[in-house]
Amino acid sequence: MAQSFERVLRGGTVVNQDGVGIRDIGIRDGRIAEIGSIPQGAGGETVDCTGLHVLPGVIDSQVHFREPGPTHKEDLETGSLAAVMGGVTCVFEMPNTDPLTTDETRLADKIARGRHRMHCDFAFWVGGTRENAADVAELERLPGAAGIKVFMGSSTGSLLVEDDEGVRSILRNTRRRAAFHSEDEFRLRERLGERIEGDPSSHPVWRDVEAALNCTRRLVGIARETGARIHVLHISTAEEIELLAGHKEVASCEATPHHLTLTAEDYARLGTKLQMNPPVREARHRDGVWRGVAQGIIDVLGSDHAPHTLEEKSKPYPASPSGMTGVQTLVPVMLDHVAKGRLSIERFVDLTSAGPQRLFGLRAKGRIAVGYDADLTVVDLKRRETITDAWIASRSQWTPHDGREVVGWPVGTIVRGRRVMWEGALDERAQGEPARFD
Repeated sequence: MAQSFERVLRGGTVVNQDGVGIRDIGIRDGRIAEIGSIPQGAGGETVDCTGLHVLPGVIDSQVHFREPGPTHKEDLETGSLAAVMGGVTCVFEMPNTDPLTTDETRLADKIARGRHRMHCDFAFWVGGTRENAADVAELERLPGAAGIKVFMGSSTGSLLVEDDEGVRSILRNTRRRAAFHSEDEFRLRERLGERIEGDPSSHPVWRDVEAALNCTRRLVGIARETGARIHVLHISTAEEIELLAGHKEVASCEATPHHLTLTAEDYARLGTKLQMNPPVREARHRDGVWRGVAQGIIDVLGSDHAPHTLEEKSKPYPASPSGMTGVQTLVPVMLDHVAKGRLSIERFVDLTSAGPQRLFGLRAKGRIAVGYDADLTVVDLKRRETITDAWIASRSQWTPHDGREVVGWPVGTIVRGRRVMWEGALDERAQGEPARFD
């Protein structure tokens, strides 16, 4: 008897763990049910993907959607809308909200806020603190938890564990991979005088290479001592890449599109719009992070989507907050690097789907395989578009990439078989669900 499918993607070039080739994908009950050559008439809806590439759904494992808290600049609904408009099917959202996501009650509240209100699937990082260090083994295993996130350097919000003993108390109890913002808070405090009023280009002078490198060196040592696994977020220095190359058995790491694309020269053009923690630095550091990608040292890409309003970003430095939008531009900015030959499409897939699945133990996501969630990112690798502020769906409605011409564009976002976005239009109502983990 011929199989029937709710939806069939036909004629697309599928990029998967077993290679690249033209194949059909049949979807049933939100999952992939068949890969190969599917007879005409076997599906309820046919989606013509001729000339397009079909990728495993892109997973952005570092976003800040600000809810609960300062929702005037973002919330779970608007942030997830930006995600699916940019081809992202699942996000891991950060705990530096207000109140902080540091216990079971607050995690459950965020899950309730997100379910069927977010447009993509989701998980939430739980903030690690001195107060909950004894409980992190239970917290990291709660439904919808991506794991434990620790800030060793101050950034937006009040989560901070800057000392070795505080970090040690958390890592002694984690079993999953814990994520870290790695900047040395003690050095940041010592160097506050390096900030120049009205000059955002002094931001990487204040938050210098040593602040990042010293902290990552300390963190690796504590991980080895405690037998823990760590994930170092948003690597910004060439020196950290070389350090982490010798510690891959305990430390994974992330690169962001802005650290791979922008340099300190762009402060003259972008001003405080470029202000991030850790900072965008000189070109040699961008090149060093690219070396990390090429050598397999970088494990995943994350956008570190951290929106603020243009009014807030217009404050004179250092009163201006650090952060920029990024979840919607991750796919087109990185596909442009693919078009320019800096990255293969297979490596892009490894960094944005297989990598997150492998590191964090996602169930039934991260690859195109029968029985897996039908999470798919459909892209046109030849399409030339210009990124503009007007395209940005985030409540903050701006991007540092405004005016950037790219080759490669997200055409469709399919989440558990539902065609959520197609050709820039939102096709279905929000049905986001918490991701599941091993």
